[in-house]
Amino acid sequence: MIKAIVTDIEGTTSSLSFVKDVLFPYAREHMAEFVRSHGQDAAVRKLLDAVQVEVGRSLSDAECVTQLLRWIDEDKKITPLKALQGMIWEAGYLQGDFSGHVYEDAVRNLRQWREQGIALYVFSSGSVQAQRLIFGYSDFGDLTPLFSGYFDTTIGAKREADAYRKIAAAVAMPPAQILFLSDIKEELDAAQAAGMHTVWLVRDRAIDAEAAHVQVRDFDAVQPLSRV
Repeated sequence: MIKAIVTDIEGTTSSLSFVKDVLFPYAREHMAEFVRSHGQDAAVRKLLDAVQVEVGRSLSDAECVTQLLRWIDEDKKITPLKALQGMIWEAGYLQGDFSGHVYEDAVRNLRQWREQGIALYVFSSGSVQAQRLIFGYSDFGDLTPLFSGYFDTTIGAKREADAYRKIAAAVAMPPAQILFLSDIKEELDAAQAAGMHTVWLVRDRAIDAEAAHVQVRDFDAVQPLSRV
């Protein structure tokens, strides 16, 4: 029986357009000023140092910004970028520049599953901080009490099975008791290879009955308690 659900965010609980059309442009617009204003803060300096390690050479702060903007344009899933984006988005949420988009069907079912005793977790390429923000400042209020934990790429790449094995170990459950929800086939492949159950969210596409993973249009069609 499924005792835990791990969910992706983009395209799964939340719309891709919110992330790509609101969050990413906001971080890009504010990156340079954020680094100028906070570059000497210990947490930010650590991330700027990590950018230099990632590229393999010494960079000025301005060069770090240029590299970070390039990664944003290339949609890179690089940990220091994601962490800095999370810091910038926090300011945006706090200032009321935007609120976190979450699908109504996701909210309703996440609440129901939690009431049924299923533990809920998040695994996203966005930083844990960014995950907490989108659910903490959502259109439906603070949803963070629904979740027992959050995972980002510091635990491993989303398309590698080892990341899902580590998540199972972290939540102290066999992979066979965990259901992973995502809109990306390669992530589902990795979770399945680790022994987890999978459901593929295809919100804006036709369902393919021959797909490698069970496909559904929304959270209403996910039936975790029927899986053994």
